[in-house]
Amino acid sequence: MPQEIAIKNLIFVDCEGHGPAPTLNDPVGFEFGAVAYPSKQTFHGTGATKETFEKFDAWITSIIEKGFRPLFVSDNPAYDWQFINYYFHLFLGRNPFGHSARRIGDFYAGLVGDFTNGSSWKKLRVTAHDHNPVNDAMGNLEAFERILKGER
Repeated sequence: MPQEIAIKNLIFVDCEGHGPAPTLNDPVGFEFGAVAYPSKQTFHGTGATKETFEKFDAWITSIIEKGFRPLFVSDNPAYDWQFINYYFHLFLGRNPFGHSARRIGDFYAGLVGDFTNGSSWKKLRVTAHDHNPVNDAMGNLEAFERILKGER
């Protein structure tokens, strides 16, 4: 049961930035997408603004079961999480995801028993990876679903 509850709190996130780090990014051109698992509800954030992150926080609150922390999942959380974490702290003083994230490639590598195989899962995406952050997050969620069903 706890595993079933925890998996309801996954949020797949993809960021499209115009710089290598939040403080070197163009805040106007920044955008991100988020897709909740398993509902596939989506959020598209445009611009690194207080309003955008207040709306994102409200969206997260509306889809996550009360009393549970959302779990950030990404293709590359070393990149994606730093932006979301920075802007949440800058504008709201906190990050609802806390200080951790999960990388899909690491999950996949563990399942196939090959620590170096962190990219083969990408072939399981259904929605094309076109650098629209909502589409990219959706494709990652779809690949994750296929992995859960045993596809490798």
